[in-house]
Amino acid sequence: MRNVIALTLTPLATLVAGPALAAGGGKFLALDNTDFVVLLAFLLFIGILLAVKVPGLLNKQLDDRAEGIRKELDEARALREEAQTILASYERKQREVQEQADRIVASAREDATAAAEQAKADLETSIARRLATAAEQIASAEASAVKEVRDQAIEIAIAAADEVISKQLSAAEANKLIDAAIADVDAKLH
Repeated sequence: MRNVIALTLTPLATLVAGPALAAGGGKFLALDNTDFVVLLAFLLFIGILLAVKVPGLLNKQLDDRAEGIRKELDEARALREEAQTILASYERKQREVQEQADRIVASAREDATAAAEQAKADLETSIARRLATAAEQIASAEASAVKEVRDQAIEIAIAAADEVISKQLSAAEANKLIDAAIADVDAKLH
């Protein structure tokens, strides 16, 4: 309130001093002097403002406004802190999700590497089995071919022996050989 009075009296003193010095004496306090009348009206106006307690009302309104602004600032600070907390929470969650994604990718890479190694081992095993099967088939075919050659050789040898024997043996000697073979077979079977 003192500030309001000081602010009001300073221009008032300037107003009073300026015309009073220019008027040259006693003419300033006359009612026909407009400067004096304006001064009186101004003082009356200031008095009415002080009587109605306008400065107090203005101060109260300014204080209320300052308190409202202070509350809004406190609210804004609280909201900012809450937002920072939420942001930190989301950043932490983002880091956790990123770490989990990195672990998943690393695990997938390890699984892919293990699957590739397993596939390679399975392929090698399969190739080894196929080679072994092919070797067995080759051995079987070779044995079959050898047996077939032997069988043909035996047939040819038997045919040749039959031809040679039939030309050199007489019927009586052939019958003796047949009887001996039958007896030999009979002895071996019993």
